[in-house]
Amino acid sequence: MSEFSGKSVVVTGGASGIGAAIVREFHAAGARVTILDLDPARAAALASELGANAFSGAIDVRERSAVQSAMDGVIAAQGGIDILCANAGVSTMQRSVDLTDQDWDFNMDVNARGVFLCNQIVVRHFQATGRKGIIVNTASLAGKVGAPLLAHYSASKFAVLGWTQGLARELAPSGIRVNAVCPGFVRTGMQEREIIWEGELRGMTPEAVRQEYVTLTPMGRIEEPEDVAVVVKFLASDAARFMTGQGINVTGGVRMD
Repeated sequence: MSEFSGKSVVVTGGASGIGAAIVREFHAAGARVTILDLDPARAAALASELGANAFSGAIDVRERSAVQSAMDGVIAAQGGIDILCANAGVSTMQRSVDLTDQDWDFNMDVNARGVFLCNQIVVRHFQATGRKGIIVNTASLAGKVGAPLLAHYSASKFAVLGWTQGLARELAPSGIRVNAVCPGFVRTGMQEREIIWEGELRGMTPEAVRQEYVTLTPMGRIEEPEDVAVVVKFLASDAARFMTGQGINVTGGVRMD
């Protein structure tokens, strides 16, 4: 049996992209996976496709009451939470001088505040129940190095890594581990939108933008969501039992430090 058999795993933003790949990875390993997403119909469709031990619910990670309600629902239905994958995220793209307050707030509210709220509420559950729980946050390559046209997004993902490190130091004595993954150029719906935006801002075709991503990647291809999901599962496994506070690059060599 897998070490994840019967474990309660929650994935936010789990209905598509990297989140859906994480859901599939843990479900295949025997976990009871709850897919939480702003699009509950899409989350329910994935749970229905996976069948037994797959559940779904709605969440808006920007709102404390919504996060509390969603996590309370999982705890009541599953008897608790063992692993949280705080994956929900958004992006917009614009030159820094042209950013609006709405661009800034949207990225910060979902990417940074959302991770904070989900982590805090689940950690309180871990502490109240004596669980040595595990958290894996989704950061980004843009959380390691500032990205042109994505400065506000980069700021939000740098925040995720700073929060991950600080929280990990606080919780390490109790055996609760907190790590993050930093994906690169991943083939998702988000990327499909970004290559159009970037093409318009730089006077390039979307396909030329995508090819540039490949050129920048030493391993020579666009990253797939599954490339990230297997690393998330590793960080949640006993094989990573002495790892906490890390931001693991999963970039095909774009970033090596």
